[in-house]
Amino acid sequence: MLTAPPALTVQLRRLIDTRKSLPGALLPILHAIQDELRWIPPEATPLIATALKLSRAEVHGVISFYPHFRTTPPGRHIVQICRAESCQAAGGGALEEHAQEHLGIDFHATTADGTVTLEPVYCLGNCACSPAIRVDDEIVGRVDAARFDEVIAALSGEEATA
Repeated sequence: MLTAPPALTVQLRRLIDTRKSLPGALLPILHAIQDELRWIPPEATPLIATALKLSRAEVHGVISFYPHFRTTPPGRHIVQICRAESCQAAGGGALEEHAQEHLGIDFHATTADGTVTLEPVYCLGNCACSPAIRVDDEIVGRVDAARFDEVIAALSGEEATA
């Protein structure tokens, strides 16, 4: 069994205990943990399982089923590329390829310097400005390769070179 640092255990127990009596508590607990920690550390699984009287396999099964839940710490910035129909029709596929090549990573991965985690998302609700990306909590529309490079350069603290 993984032993969490005491501060993490206290934090996890607080998040679990305040939600464990909710109907269908597993998902609210997982969302709360990820919202606060930005990922779900493996130490959370046995604590959740015990609190909800579930097996560790059941908890792990839910975590691994939903691509929204991260089981590794994300980069300092999360960049999501919209993969919905409108964005695909406006060049989203080319943007995905460019982003992966520019960053040197696939979806669900983090750059070696820990700056960016790249994720797909299925509709940002910004269809009029396709293709769109979300950087942390900010939606950016009409993103082409050059605009993507500018956004990433700004995240990295570099001068944009276009």
